[in-house]
Amino acid sequence: MKKTTLLFLFCSLLSLSAVVAQEITVTGKVTAAEDNSVLPGVSVQVQGTQRGTQSDASGNYSISTSPNAVLIFSFVGLVPQEISVGNRSQIDVQLSADTRSLSEVVVTGYGTQSKRNLTGNIAKVSGAEIANTPVTTFEQALQGRAAGVQITSLNGKLGQGIQMRIRGSSSVTASNEPLYVLDGIPLTTKDQGTSSAPQNPLADINFNDIESIDILKDASAAAIYGARASNGVVLITTKKGKSGKTKFSVGYQMGSSKPTHLRDWLNTAQYVELFSEAVQNEIDAGNLPASYLTGSTYSRFDRYAAGDRAGWQTGKFDTDWQAEAFQKAPMGQFDISASGGDAKTRFFVSAQYLDQKGILIKNSFKRLSGRVNLDHKATDRLTLGVNVNLARTVNGRLSNDNAFSTPLQIIALPPITPVIDPRTNELSGNYTLYYNPLLNRDFSSNVSTSYRIIGNIFAEYKFTNWLKFRSELGTDIYNLNEDQYFGKETSRNTGAPNGQGFSSWAQITNYTTNNFFTLGETFADKHDVDLIVGMTFQKSEASYNSVTGQEFPSNAYRKVISAANITAGSSSGSNFSFLSYFGRANYRFLNKYLLSLSGRVDGSSRFGANNRYGFFPAASVGWVISDETFLQDIPSLSLLKLRASYGLTGNAEIGNFDSYGLYRGDAGYAGVPGQRPEQIENPDLRWEQTTQADIGLEFGFFAGRLSGEVDYYVKNTHDLLLNINVPGTSGFRSQLRNIGDLENKGWEFVLRSDNTTGAFKWSTSLNLAANRNKILNLDGQVIEGGYINRAVEGQPIGSFYSIEYAGVDPANGDALYYVNSERPDGSLDRNTTNNPNEAQRVVIGNPNPKLVGGISNNFSYKGLEFNILFQGQAGNDIYNGGGKFQSANGDFFDNQTVDQLDRWQKPGDITNVPQARLFGANGTAESSRYLQKGDYLRLKNATLSYTLPVSLTSRAKLDRVRLYVTGQNLLTFTKYTGWDPEVNADYLAGNIGLGNDFYSAPQAKTIIVGLNLGF
Repeated sequence: MKKTTLLFLFCSLLSLSAVVAQEITVTGKVTAAEDNSVLPGVSVQVQGTQRGTQSDASGNYSISTSPNAVLIFSFVGLVPQEISVGNRSQIDVQLSADTRSLSEVVVTGYGTQSKRNLTGNIAKVSGAEIANTPVTTFEQALQGRAAGVQITSLNGKLGQGIQMRIRGSSSVTASNEPLYVLDGIPLTTKDQGTSSAPQNPLADINFNDIESIDILKDASAAAIYGARASNGVVLITTKKGKSGKTKFSVGYQMGSSKPTHLRDWLNTAQYVELFSEAVQNEIDAGNLPASYLTGSTYSRFDRYAAGDRAGWQTGKFDTDWQAEAFQKAPMGQFDISASGGDAKTRFFVSAQYLDQKGILIKNSFKRLSGRVNLDHKATDRLTLGVNVNLARTVNGRLSNDNAFSTPLQIIALPPITPVIDPRTNELSGNYTLYYNPLLNRDFSSNVSTSYRIIGNIFAEYKFTNWLKFRSELGTDIYNLNEDQYFGKETSRNTGAPNGQGFSSWAQITNYTTNNFFTLGETFADKHDVDLIVGMTFQKSEASYNSVTGQEFPSNAYRKVISAANITAGSSSGSNFSFLSYFGRANYRFLNKYLLSLSGRVDGSSRFGANNRYGFFPAASVGWVISDETFLQDIPSLSLLKLRASYGLTGNAEIGNFDSYGLYRGDAGYAGVPGQRPEQIENPDLRWEQTTQADIGLEFGFFAGRLSGEVDYYVKNTHDLLLNINVPGTSGFRSQLRNIGDLENKGWEFVLRSDNTTGAFKWSTSLNLAANRNKILNLDGQVIEGGYINRAVEGQPIGSFYSIEYAGVDPANGDALYYVNSERPDGSLDRNTTNNPNEAQRVVIGNPNPKLVGGISNNFSYKGLEFNILFQGQAGNDIYNGGGKFQSANGDFFDNQTVDQLDRWQKPGDITNVPQARLFGANGTAESSRYLQKGDYLRLKNATLSYTLPVSLTSRAKLDRVRLYVTGQNLLTFTKYTGWDPEVNADYLAGNIGLGNDFYSAPQAKTIIVGLNLGF
């Protein structure tokens, strides 16, 4: 027995020694394929065993295994690799980013979710897609990148207001802008300036700090934000540090801008020809005396030419005033960032300086910003963090589009007028037809300076693997100072003989706290449950001060303290608060049957005492059909998911005290102080409520190389917030009430494809959206806006309503308008008249586009990349409100567009331009004459870049060197004859005043070159 036991032990030792003899130790380093940086914490597993290790802080690893083993290298967000060991003792590995899996994670509000399991509609744009775009705000960089999202820059002024519409306009008088949330903090986005040319508070954000932007479009996605989600929600997530070696990134770009389009205007010879004819026509008609041609007309020409008759008669003066409105527009931007960390602490730090000149004279924009994002794992259960952004922007502002002092109004000046008055050899204001904006360029300043702090601190405690609690405290502090000075030379515009100064200060402070539990667990390998329950509170306080002074000693003194007379001053304050409770439950069965329920209770100080709180629920379902057994035999199908949602959201964006009965302090009689009623109360005032139904189909083929989404939605807004006329016996004219209904419905289509793979890669992304807006009920009201816009039942919001232009009478050159009369059989008889007062006003156009979209193509070969984005819209109309001055066939002395030379001159002429008649108002009535189609397709962005090979950059101890050239707004294809089809005159911009053009600057065409370094 003992011999047998000894023999067995001997054989076992021999076997063990043979196994040990076959094992080898494999070492190596794991790095990132993108920039060759080391990757700590990468899992190295022996396939089919429990044996494994991780790479250390330097990316090195060591593991014992057999020669015939397979090592699996994996890390979250990276494509895993399986490598056979063989006889090698050293295996170095490079892991590439798994961009497809990363793109499937979307931010949903108080959490994240896999795109595959999402039952709502969320459009995601990564920060990398918009990085280094040569615009001042991230909304401009989003144009054409998200389905159903229409973004319009009002004009080409820097720092200006931006309009974003997500699935159309949901309100008539309340705000139509989405709710913007940055790292959990609701942002101040409303213009706080005193000018009617809006400025954009979102321009304070450096969008090179953005990791991703998630746009919540349907009710299932947005209802978690309840009373402020009817217009959609834009969630902005900034970059975070990653464990590993500290990485530095440095970027610099420089370039210049010019207008996308210039218009053609009359030169001196053409101007004198047209206006001499316009005078003669009125003399022949008996409307002007014969002496007008040789007398006052030419004397007026002499005055416009500063008294130099030979100047305009000989062509000595032939001024291109349009050229005077624009300037050279260089720009430069410098970015630097650092990120890194270890297993406990991660950080991201960045700074940016942007200095950009606008294409219009006196317009400029500067931004200095810095960010620190830090999170620290204090214990295995407790994580602490802070996110802080500091910014200072300085905006050289311009007057609104309707002001004589705004640069593009300069084109109204006749070309016979010299820039410099030859009588004084100086720029002065008493020789031009209208006020000369060049005086503002030389003798005024209009600067807005903002100081912004956006930050939050958070703590997250993990009770178990399935339950955690997070508490956040955030603030958005926005300070805006406007400082203006207008010298005595501008007195023709200001009315102040010796200068005028103005200074204002606005401070808006938002405090927010979010506190919520997150639960996630899987039961019986079939049931997945995710729950979020929490509360949030927001308090906003605002204060405003301003002072105006006149009579300054000289232009050397520009602060109000130097003014001899303080002519105006004011001080005011406001506040609001929200208290909310929310919850969301996501349930998955067998990972293919999906259900999501959410609800939010919102309480707001803005609404009446009887309706202070509202409840906003939503539900959605999804079915991953491609996981069913009956589709398993279709190898080309990688995803087929059907989803549907329905929910209720609200709109609370009205005045802070619109439900209250208000009194106003007043000077009373003879300077005695007193008070008077200001507003009638409405204790029943409540939110606008929008119900939205959405049904969508997501698909993918060929392992995801071809994928897309199709959605159909219907949004119905009820209880519109409208000012309704009340009986005069109440002592008031109107009261804000909940009356009216509005509808949006439409389609969205998204298609993505990886057309080629391998060394040469080509991918395409297309998005299209069609929306139809219709006002269903306004209680019989008609609300006017813009020039000829209005809101009326049965029509889209902002519809153009005016008389119809019928062209020119070939017999006499009269402008004609349509007169519609009803025949006995009920049909319409369309006659014409030369009296615009006899023509009926009808709906003549729609400023809302029927189709918006974008298409991008990305090409890459080794280190060479080319990205190109086209963006456009169709089916909308634009009303050129300046047309009755700019294209008026010589009605007044404003310079005219060259197409006015096609005017009617003799009987039988067939033209669309009436006879030239000075003061004749021949065709200048507000009408469809000045309405045009606004369709356009624009080469929005094109970038060509080259990343140097690592073999070269490593010699300089650099991880990455990238050179690029980018063009913005390079080409525009449109039939619109104005400066630019992307327009909405700033002083009219609103819910109803849509699609108007009034001396509005074109968008800027920008070309930059840049360099990015990583080390």
